Amino acid sequence: MKIAIVTEKPFAPAAVQGIKQVIEEAGHEMVLVEKGTRDDMLAAVADAAGLIVRSDKVDAQVFDAAPQLKVVVRAGAGYDNIDLEAATAHGVCVMNTPGQNSNAVAELVFGMLVTLVRNRYNGKAGTELKDKTLGIHAFGAVGRNVARIAKGFGMTVSALDPFVKDEVMTAEGVTPVHSVEELYSKNQYVSLHIPATAETRGSVGHKLMALLPHNGVLINTARKEIIDEAGLKEALTEREDLRYVADVKPDNGDELEATFGDRVFFTPKKMGAQTAEANINAGLAAAHQVVQHLADGWNRFQVNK
Repeated sequence: MKIAIVTEKPFAPAAVQGIKQVIEEAGHEMVLVEKGTRDDMLAAVADAAGLIVRSDKVDAQVFDAAPQLKVVVRAGAGYDNIDLEAATAHGVCVMNTPGQNSNAVAELVFGMLVTLVRNRYNGKAGTELKDKTLGIHAFGAVGRNVARIAKGFGMTVSALDPFVKDEVMTAEGVTPVHSVEELYSKNQYVSLHIPATAETRGSVGHKLMALLPHNGVLINTARKEIIDEAGLKEALTEREDLRYVADVKPDNGDELEATFGDRVFFTPKKMGAQTAEANINAGLAAAHQVVQHLADGWNRFQVNK
């Protein structure tokens, strides 16, 4: 059977080599499309049983063009680029690869945060992270790694996640909180790790940012869609002590940079998983998951029903 790898942002060569080995050792054929057009994707899936993507859009048109498709794996944690309803309607299993990018994203949180609190190394005095408070909004694989690194800085860490038991957080030296208002009002720094869902899109804006203590910073390495951008601008306007950093530029990013200057910082593109290690880890995990599903229906990380 054919397994298509379609990536606008290509995997590292080492990852491609490893993916190919996994696929071919399982008796399948790999079709690789890097930086291709939409038509290239549709052609690649026409006779494919499996599909591996990164941030590439997989919508109803793709599923319509792939009558033999059985499984799609998103090499990464987020999967909002895949139309789950269309996948289910076509009988296709969709999985992600949770945890494979988590350390890379967590390290970026602190790379951006240190850059901000040290005033982008402009020669002026900044602040330290030691003894400061950090709130983690969602305590999944990334959140756990953020907590681990934060404790190395000597920070006081709390987290909100209704799907994680208090004792799990406590065992990792993290204080559980039970409301979003408590998380934002008690922490100078809040790091976002919630997915983009119907419930979370536009859920973080003026109301929550206004709760942050003095010199509060919101760090977003999740998805830009969870931010209410008008509310973000309103909060930054009302309080000159607030700051916002993200590894994906909001739609009103140019306006925010022009208005608030060094109080905001955005990476030029989504950078959370952009390390050699994460690239290889996620690619190999995706390959193993595709071949396992094709072999026996394995679906541990299925995200559609």
